Amino acid sequence: MNITVIGTGYVGLVTGTCLAELGNSVVCVDINKDKIESLKKGIIPIYEPGLEELVKRNYKEKRLEFTSDTKSAIQKSEVVFSAVGTPPDKDHRADLTAVMKVAESFGEYINGYKVFINKSTVPVGTSEKVRKIIQEKSGGKYEFDVVDNPEFLREGTAVKDFMNPDRIVAGLRNKNSHAREIIEKIYSPLVRAGRPLLFTDIHSAEIIKYASNSFLAMKISFINEVASFCELAGADITEVAKGIGLDDRIGSRFLHAGIGYGGSCFPKDVKAFIQKGKDIGCEFSILGAVEDVNEAQKTKLVDKLKSEIPNLKNKKIAIWGLAFKPKTDDMREAPSITIINKLLEEGARVSAFDPVAMENAKNIFKKSGVIFEKTSYDAATAADALLVLTEWDEFRAVDLKKVKKIMKGDLICDGRNIYNKKDMAEMGFKYKSIGR
Repeated sequence: MNITVIGTGYVGLVTGTCLAELGNSVVCVDINKDKIESLKKGIIPIYEPGLEELVKRNYKEKRLEFTSDTKSAIQKSEVVFSAVGTPPDKDHRADLTAVMKVAESFGEYINGYKVFINKSTVPVGTSEKVRKIIQEKSGGKYEFDVVDNPEFLREGTAVKDFMNPDRIVAGLRNKNSHAREIIEKIYSPLVRAGRPLLFTDIHSAEIIKYASNSFLAMKISFINEVASFCELAGADITEVAKGIGLDDRIGSRFLHAGIGYGGSCFPKDVKAFIQKGKDIGCEFSILGAVEDVNEAQKTKLVDKLKSEIPNLKNKKIAIWGLAFKPKTDDMREAPSITIINKLLEEGARVSAFDPVAMENAKNIFKKSGVIFEKTSYDAATAADALLVLTEWDEFRAVDLKKVKKIMKGDLICDGRNIYNKKDMAEMGFKYKSIGR
């Protein structure tokens, strides 16, 4: 099938590349011409395990193309995926500017029956707005369908998630439309492999994405609140979470206490869902609490640090981990940003390391005085304390005896609970973790 994907960010590039891997002829479109030229050379603008290899192979085998020519791409395709960003506006609503521009282009360049498939995370009612724009721009010359097909990709495992999804959701205006047959055809290789394809009405599909992300954010905030209780009660959140997670009604995923959620999805989507609720007269009291807990959680590690070192002025604090989670270079809404800014406000000297997110972090902390080191050991050298903010496997595998020797102090504040409390005590560390 001839498919166009507009937008080459995390969602668009992964979607386009994986659709090509499934045997389709895919054109990925982006208005950034420099980005398109880089992609043609196999230079991937994001860190995502397995993606670079897939891009290079499918581009070489001519199943995958990159262009800035929106008109040509739309007119040559049967299906157009919109995978552009929907960042929050000043009121935390999803900014749909880019989505509407794609709809305008679709309506302007349509030259026969086509399906507009929205991959972007959009609030309920957006698909109807898209339909109206396309209708106005096209003048009703050609038939078309609009489908909402939300993505459920996790950064760091996005390729795996696309090729082995928990479910594929497609929201249709008319469940008996030709669009249903096209969706079934696109995803047939995955359905044959046993992956469920769920057709819903279009409004329900739009809500499913927001409800899913908000529920997962709620699990994270819940376990972090229980972690605070465990600290006061003398319990271990790791054992509590394990006991909870063995209940198949709950499950173990997203029950890892830490320093809060971040990234491009959960913070943005929870806020947007709350705001959409207000717009239509539904107050999400639970989600308001989820947000409050998450914001408070980000600075709890600094509180633990200050319980041992009350005055941080001119103290060297090492930071291990900057990205909001491992296996990604994404710094958007990363808890590390809040924590490092708090340390800088307290007058600390910050020395940081992350395996892949250093360049993105440097752009955030320009002229801040943060020192970015080449290795985790370099960051820890002569440090008064060490804070672990991202659970990279590399940090689990470090030589902690070496770390003890090169640090000036002996305090480690572990925001991801990656070390064993007993082992740390035996090595002579003062060890602070979350909920233990």
